[in-house]
Amino acid sequence: MKAVIMAGGFGTRLRPLTQNIPKPMVPLMNKPMMEHIVSLLKRHNIKDLIVLLFFQGDVIENYFKDGKDFGVDIRYIIPTEDYGTAGAVKLAEEYIDDTFLVISADVLTDFNLNYAIDFHKKRKADATILLTRVENPLPFGIVITEQNGRIKKFLEKPSWGEVFSDTINTGIYILEKEVLQFIPKNKEFDFSKDLFPLMMSKKKKLFGADMEGYWKDVGNLTEYRLAHLDVLDSKVNIEIPLKKINKRLFLGEGSKVDYTVTIEGLAVVGNNCKIEKNVTIRNSVIGNNSVIEEGSKILDSVIWDGVFVGRLGEIKESVVGSNTVIKEGAHLSEEVVVADTCTIGRFSLLKPGVKVWPMKTVEDGAILASSLIWGESWSKSIFGPYGVCGLANFEITPEFAAKLGAAYGATFKKGDTIATSRDHHPASRMINRAFMTGVLSTGVNVHDYGVIPVSVARFLTRTFGETGGIYTRKSPFDPDIIDMKFYEERGIDIGTNKEKTIERFFFGEDFRRVGIEDTGRISFPSDFIENYKRGFLNNINVSEIMKRKFKIVIDFSHGSASNIFPSILGKLDCELVALNANLESSKLTKTKPEFENSLTQLSNIVRSIEADLGVFLDAGGEKIYLIDERGEIYNGVINLLTILTMLIQSNRDIKKIAVPVNASMAVEDIAKKYDIETVRTKTSNRAIMESALMESLYFVGENYGGYVFPNFLPAFDGMYSIIKVLECLAKLKTSLYEIKKTIPYTYLISDTIPCSWEKKGLVMRYLVEKTNKMNVELIDGIKVKKDTGWYLAIPSPDKAYFNIFAESYDRKGAEELINEIRKIVMEGLEA
Repeated sequence: MKAVIMAGGFGTRLRPLTQNIPKPMVPLMNKPMMEHIVSLLKRHNIKDLIVLLFFQGDVIENYFKDGKDFGVDIRYIIPTEDYGTAGAVKLAEEYIDDTFLVISADVLTDFNLNYAIDFHKKRKADATILLTRVENPLPFGIVITEQNGRIKKFLEKPSWGEVFSDTINTGIYILEKEVLQFIPKNKEFDFSKDLFPLMMSKKKKLFGADMEGYWKDVGNLTEYRLAHLDVLDSKVNIEIPLKKINKRLFLGEGSKVDYTVTIEGLAVVGNNCKIEKNVTIRNSVIGNNSVIEEGSKILDSVIWDGVFVGRLGEIKESVVGSNTVIKEGAHLSEEVVVADTCTIGRFSLLKPGVKVWPMKTVEDGAILASSLIWGESWSKSIFGPYGVCGLANFEITPEFAAKLGAAYGATFKKGDTIATSRDHHPASRMINRAFMTGVLSTGVNVHDYGVIPVSVARFLTRTFGETGGIYTRKSPFDPDIIDMKFYEERGIDIGTNKEKTIERFFFGEDFRRVGIEDTGRISFPSDFIENYKRGFLNNINVSEIMKRKFKIVIDFSHGSASNIFPSILGKLDCELVALNANLESSKLTKTKPEFENSLTQLSNIVRSIEADLGVFLDAGGEKIYLIDERGEIYNGVINLLTILTMLIQSNRDIKKIAVPVNASMAVEDIAKKYDIETVRTKTSNRAIMESALMESLYFVGENYGGYVFPNFLPAFDGMYSIIKVLECLAKLKTSLYEIKKTIPYTYLISDTIPCSWEKKGLVMRYLVEKTNKMNVELIDGIKVKKDTGWYLAIPSPDKAYFNIFAESYDRKGAEELINEIRKIVMEGLEA
């Protein structure tokens, strides 16, 4: 059997270690990572190897040559472009004549490949994916199989709501040659995103083999160091090519270790090293030709070849690149990374998380609190389920924002233009301006719209041809938090691939910099509000609304919509009573009691002045809550059903609507009466906005006051939603209360169950297994439909718990259903 080794990665997440060498050549236990893969293949009698190169391929080829020194035969292929994982393997087609194996050069594993090959052959599979289980499956593709191993669901890099299992795709595949016919030539094509879904659609035999043993994607700097600790802890069976001196020490040829050296745990010391007296080494790997002087401490760290550590130096949970000098008394704190050929001065201090790029010098006595080239590290990921959020001026600082702006700008072409806008809080202004400086440094231009609602910002990006945008605001839920919301040129939130690209630039700290004449330009467009108003009014029936002469009470929540919306209502001949219409930055965030008090106050005013309706509009101008003419406050579910009913009754041309999986089943009951198709979506804002791009879709609504009208904007716009409500009421010559009386009544209840992050995948797998023979819907979380209603369990994307929902046509039925799903989740936690 032949094997194809994928060795073309850039290794950006391992920078600065991969600044001068390709990722497969990064040493792991003093041998290149790819050498461990070659040894694994040879151990399973797979010796005919095809290596796919791309980035710095000559370094790999010069080391392995034809493979003879390693007991294998190697052929190299160098793609001219990035064709994706499957597209690159297609280039090897002429050299493949039978079943073959595909494996990455930068994983660490001791899988029994012969077991996997036998599994593949016994099932006469077209393709077999090697599977393993992990605590956090988010970065990987999850896989659900039938009892015989046949794959029935495959999802690449899921959200928590899509984590139907903790079983993941390891990126190791056994394939029949015939599979290559499904891969187009010279075109970007991915195994997980393209090939496997295509094979499943064609009913090909796609299997998953559950593997025993160790597997780790050495994808980032932390995982790289921890992989060494796993080897030292005997969690993985790989060869350590050194002599074992005693229970605690592996020692290379020509190395000398003073008898006073203290070894805690296990130490690996390469060839021709010198370890002087009173040194302490704990669970560490030291490369060839290194010197550790008297009294130094090397703790849980990885030291590459040719490193010098002066007396009394201390390296703790860090990685040091080749030929670097750590002078006397220098201290490297946790998770520091020092690249090749650096000099760290006497008694200097490198604080946690600092990265030092190759060939840099830290002066004697210096205290380095941030990376030497640019900025500081922050966390392992930047984006959460709601964009970039963090404590104002502590986590989201001007320095952080400038660095994030540079990372964002680097994802565009030089000369492109992006949009920035914000709410009126001083912290938002500070962060927005810092972010712009980073963008400008990459040669990307900025249109700054200043203080506007986020829905207006999204509309303008579609109108003025910007390639993307960002909105900065004080969180509506937490007074100490700043939110940064990124959106693409269509006005919808950016996707996970874009987020990962931004994060890769951010953590790689390798931004594009342009010359002085190519620096981006800032401009401040004028008359853009009038542009929004024109687009707004062109999409509604102005005359119908004007005839009705509505009296409406709106709580503007001190948001910037108060600068725009009153003039629109004035053009529609509406009488407006505006509450909280001043821009008060300290009141942009509302607690739950404050929100409820606002609704109560609004209700009282609607009744007292006999208004046609009242609306609570959130500070961002995105979401609304309705109060009818009797002063009754509508919750999110009633809101949605009422608006949907009036839309359908006033517009018989509607063909399709969409709602998330946790919306009421009464949506279908309403839609079926008029032969309208209902599409269910995931619950994330991005998924809701993406669904708005579907052909013939008229409306998308969710349970929390957000509504999308795709003909105007594929994103939430509370102002436009209010006008559509008025338009429907005017057309139907009715009131909110009269509409509400006609909607089907159900009981939809929800709850949360605490669940640690590491158990989420396990619980999801248990839920899938437990509900396997039921009427299950796997759009987002696990939704089970029953005769009496339905229940749903979704892992929270940002907190350590599960969200559970249940709905029935009576309270008792809903409570029985939510108790049923609660019981299953609790069983999963104890499994």
